[in-house]
Amino acid sequence: MLETSNLIEPVYPAATVVLMRDCEEGIEVLLVQRNKAVQHMGGMWVFPGGKVDEADYPGDRNEYQAALNAAIRETREEAGLSVTADQLVYLSHWTTPEGAKKRFATWFFLTILDDEQEVQVDGGEIARHRWAEPSAALAESQDLEHPLRLMPPSYVSLSDIADCQTCAEAQRRVAERDAIIYAPRIAFVEGGICFLYAGDAGYSDSNLDVKGERHRLYMINDQLEYIRQP
Repeated sequence: MLETSNLIEPVYPAATVVLMRDCEEGIEVLLVQRNKAVQHMGGMWVFPGGKVDEADYPGDRNEYQAALNAAIRETREEAGLSVTADQLVYLSHWTTPEGAKKRFATWFFLTILDDEQEVQVDGGEIARHRWAEPSAALAESQDLEHPLRLMPPSYVSLSDIADCQTCAEAQRRVAERDAIIYAPRIAFVEGGICFLYAGDAGYSDSNLDVKGERHRLYMINDQLEYIRQP
């Protein structure tokens, strides 16, 4: 699933929005599926988002404001939904590991869709959409026959709010802490890869066996397992 290259590739700024709404069972998040014909992440289920365009930058070239502008624009373009900057809470920042063929530095934002807007995808780059409870989406991603195909940032973001009972609870959790910075380091394991995140005892030297705190994700045979333990 992770394509690597020996060439040094640029890191493109990008922005993504985790849209939530309350439901009878708790909360649901919006997932959109990238068209299988698209070269980058074709067929994957992701949150609405994309690259920061030149037009997204304000006059002072502030990168965070550009990411906010891109998040608003991409949500409109990919899902037909209108959100504003004051609705967006900074969730996390992800940088694609070194060696990947295409690298992004992506701001993840969280927001509540509490009105009656209807999702509209273009049927081009985005093939379809669905609302899913985070825990259900995570479970479905483990289905061996018909898995919901998620990338690690999506999987971790869903795990982060899977235990929340309301959108307000999820938003409050994120707003009351600093955004989490993910700059994964890779360790190869039998059948796949382990992504080590800051806070893992083995992060500094990609040592999987050192004792201590765990903050990592295993991707083995396209199955994901996220571990965060003190």
